[in-house]
Amino acid sequence: MKEPTTGHSSTAKTRIEPVQQRSSERITLLLDTAAALIDEKGIDGLTTSDVAARSGSSVGVVYRYFPNIQTLLRALAARNMKRFVDLTFPAFDGGPTEWLSELDRVVDVYAHLARTEPGFRALHFGGIIDERSMNGFDDSNRELADRFQQVMARRYDVPPNDDLILDLDVAIEIAGALMQRAFRVDRNGDERYFDRVRSVLRNLLEPYRALVDSR
Repeated sequence: MKEPTTGHSSTAKTRIEPVQQRSSERITLLLDTAAALIDEKGIDGLTTSDVAARSGSSVGVVYRYFPNIQTLLRALAARNMKRFVDLTFPAFDGGPTEWLSELDRVVDVYAHLARTEPGFRALHFGGIIDERSMNGFDDSNRELADRFQQVMARRYDVPPNDDLILDLDVAIEIAGALMQRAFRVDRNGDERYFDRVRSVLRNLLEPYRALVDSR
């Protein structure tokens, strides 16, 4: 005889989901608070107690999700990267365009986030944390280079190419430094630097035009 269902598993699920939702909302609140404080005080001025006080949390709650400031900054940098990727790469799946002109979108998205996303100008994708860390680093530039190479493979049927990956890596490194410089010179971003970034990207990647055009 079949045992009657008690509904326990469904009840447990409904109990777990609100807990997960609350945790997600709490993490978002802590990251938003940290980003706002970075804009006000800079990365070196960020403290766990300030994040707790501003977010209406206890220090213990902050530590529950982020054992130290380093992990909080890395989580915020990862969110910056995700938002950049989410805004940048879907645009590459639109209609056909001249491929080098697509690089302008990258500059535009970066500039938009630096102007509108709290904490982005100071933290970017976390390179500043990587440079200070004694535990090695996560190469966000190489991650972006790999993603761009995947776009070229998908849209233009360009096979994996070590030289292309290297030049994309170099282009992103230079572009990132110039974009950061643009916002140090002018809080809203000096357009002259953006123009130089576009020129640098085109000059570095122009040699690959023939490879793309041949496909």
